[in-house]
Amino acid sequence: MSRHHHRRRAALPALLAAAALTVTAPGPALALDHPPRTALASDGQCVFPSANIPGEPWSLQRVLLSQLWRYATGKGVTVAVIDTGVDNTNPQLRGAVVAGTSYLTGDKGTSFTDTVGHGTMVAGIIAARPAQGTGFVGLAKDATILSLRQNDGQGSGGDIENMAKAVDEAVAKGAGVINISQDVSSNGKPVYQPESGDLGKAIAKAIRHGVVVVAAAGNENLSDPTYPAAFPGVLGVGASDRDNERADGFSETGPSVQVAAPGVDMVSTVPKGGQCVDSGTSFAAPYAAAVAALLKQKYPTWTPAQIIARIEQTAQRTDAGRNNYVGWGVVDPVAALSDDSPPESAAVPTVRSRTSAAPLQPMPMALGETQADRDRRTAAYVLGIGLLVVLLITGTAVVVRDMQRRRTD
Repeated sequence: MSRHHHRRRAALPALLAAAALTVTAPGPALALDHPPRTALASDGQCVFPSANIPGEPWSLQRVLLSQLWRYATGKGVTVAVIDTGVDNTNPQLRGAVVAGTSYLTGDKGTSFTDTVGHGTMVAGIIAARPAQGTGFVGLAKDATILSLRQNDGQGSGGDIENMAKAVDEAVAKGAGVINISQDVSSNGKPVYQPESGDLGKAIAKAIRHGVVVVAAAGNENLSDPTYPAAFPGVLGVGASDRDNERADGFSETGPSVQVAAPGVDMVSTVPKGGQCVDSGTSFAAPYAAAVAALLKQKYPTWTPAQIIARIEQTAQRTDAGRNNYVGWGVVDPVAALSDDSPPESAAVPTVRSRTSAAPLQPMPMALGETQADRDRRTAAYVLGIGLLVVLLITGTAVVVRDMQRRRTD
C-alpha cells in the first residue's frame, strides 16, 4: 500500500460536495447529463444562528496569534469573497464587510444576504474580529471583506459567467486577495475550464493587476484538475487535518493542490450570530487567503507570484518538494510572516522539512520518506558498518593471538 494512502475519517460524510446547481455555463454545449456549474466545497451541515463556541479552535491553537499580529493584521487589505453572500449582522463581522454585487437572478437579496451560511463562514476564517465569549477569530483580523454574492447552493446560482464578472468586480474595487471556495463540476466531477474562457481570462486579468487569487481544490476526492484552482498563478488549497495529513475521504489531490490548510472541523461565524463547525476545502482556502492578506500588508509591492511562493516555501513540508497530497506542505502563518528572506517567484525544494515558529504546531506526519528520515537511515548504516569493522578487526586480532600462542606451546 502506498505511504500516501491515509486513513479515512469515519466521522465525515463520504462526499462533502454541495448538490449540483442548475444554472448552465455559457459557451459551447458539452456532452454531459448536467451542464457544468460552480459547486460549494463544504459539508453544509451548519445551522444559524448558533451559540458561541467558547474554546480556541484547533486550527488556531497551533498559531501564536500575538506573534503573528506583530507582523501584520490585514489592516488596509481587502479580500473579496465570491460566495453565497456574507451576513454582516454577526457581531464578529460588523464593520468588517463592504457590499459588492449580488449576481443571483430573481432574488431580492443583497451581498449581505446569506441564506446558506457558507460565505459567512469563509469570511470569518479570514477576518472575524475578536469577541468575548469565543476563542475564534480570523487570522487577518483587521482585513476588509468585499462580499460578492454569486451562488446560493440552492439551484439559482453558480453561473460561471457571473463568477467571472465577480472576479472583474473584485479587481475594479481594489481587492488585494480573492477567495473562491467553489469549483466547476458536473455530475460530481470536475469540468475542465480553458484559459481562453470567461473565467480563465478574468483570473489572468486579476493576477496581472496584482491580485492574489486563492481557490479551494474541491471535495471530489479525485486527482483531476479543478477550476479555478488549477488555473496558472492561482493558489489551489487542499484540506489538512489535525495531524497535517490530507483530509482523507474528500480533499482533492493532484495538480490543483499547491498547499494544504486546516479544513476539518473548522469553526467560523454564521449568519445572525454565533459560530458553527463545518469541514471542506472551502474553509482551507480562506485560511490561506488570510495569510496572503497579511503578506499583502507587510509587502505591498510584492507580486502575487512572490506572495504565493512565500506561503509555499514556508509551509510545513513532509517532502523536500511538492507532492500531490498536500502540495508544498501545510500553511504555516507565523513562518510565512516571520521569514525575512528576499522574495522568490516560485517555491523550490528544500533539504529539510521546516518546523513551525508556533510551539503548538505538530510535527508533520510523513507522507513519504523525508530528508531527515534519509539522513537518520544513512547515519544508522554508517554506525552499523563501523561497528562491524571494529568487530572484524577485534575478531581477527584474537584469532592471530591464539594462533601465535599455539605455535609457542
